[in-house]
Amino acid sequence: MAEKQFNKGDAIFHQGDEGNDLYQILEGSVGFYVSYDQDDRQKISEAGKGEFFGEMAVIDACPRSADAIALEDGTRIREISASDLNAFFREDPDSITGIMKVLSTRIRDLTDQYDNAKAAASRIGADPKPDEETARGLKKYLFHHRIMPKEMPAQSAETVREANAGSHSEGFAKSVVKYPKGTVICKEGDLVNCMYDIHWGRVGIYSKFGTSEQVQLTTLASDNFFGEMGMVSDQPRSATAVALDPDTTVEIIYPEDFKELFEKNPYKVDMILRHLSTRLRTLTNQYLDVCAKIAEKSGS
Repeated sequence: MAEKQFNKGDAIFHQGDEGNDLYQILEGSVGFYVSYDQDDRQKISEAGKGEFFGEMAVIDACPRSADAIALEDGTRIREISASDLNAFFREDPDSITGIMKVLSTRIRDLTDQYDNAKAAASRIGADPKPDEETARGLKKYLFHHRIMPKEMPAQSAETVREANAGSHSEGFAKSVVKYPKGTVICKEGDLVNCMYDIHWGRVGIYSKFGTSEQVQLTTLASDNFFGEMGMVSDQPRSATAVALDPDTTVEIIYPEDFKELFEKNPYKVDMILRHLSTRLRTLTNQYLDVCAKIAEKSGS
């Protein structure tokens, strides 16, 4: 691990760069841009003291997806290489949930953008004079289609192999529960500070469960995680999870478990981070597909 200092406007890395390092901001702030060196650059987000960035390169062997630019003089960064990551987690196990929070926030924000883009795509042609907010949204989606890659870079075969190398039920598990068929494991609207890992059986994920408007969103089988977004965001559960098989077996993981979990089963922590990374990668490709559809429908 090394510390580096940057002045306002200095590039920490550029979009498309290959990288093998994760960063934590010790002082100052960092902005993330698309096409920073171009006249039509766009700021995506920014991060401040204590926050992490660049995690995809370490977790997923993925090229940098944006330009990272120091926003203040004296911005100080801790650089953590992939080879140092385990030592860093042992020294500061709370950083595991910190990185999860970064990924989860990006997933939540991009989900909102994706839903808005889908709605915008469905309205093209229906209203000859879109309102100002709709017009701004269309302009943004067309801009993203023009300057962003058409899809996220593919994972290497080695990365995929490592992600699927073992069962989630292998190794240390602190709290494992068997649920009868039909049990509501967690309910939409609940504030519960934990996530779940399916060891055996299937779990149905529902919106408005038990009402006339009930919709089954998906079915998850063994070796899948769920509930991690609620755990790190301290927001109510967005859906209800129900055991679909007799003796559906689920591991319950709380934030305070990560230190012991990492010490005894570091592979599980790696799987959780890869799970979030894969969700973000898939969602990004879906968003880019919708932007392409908007460009096609609008003739741009």
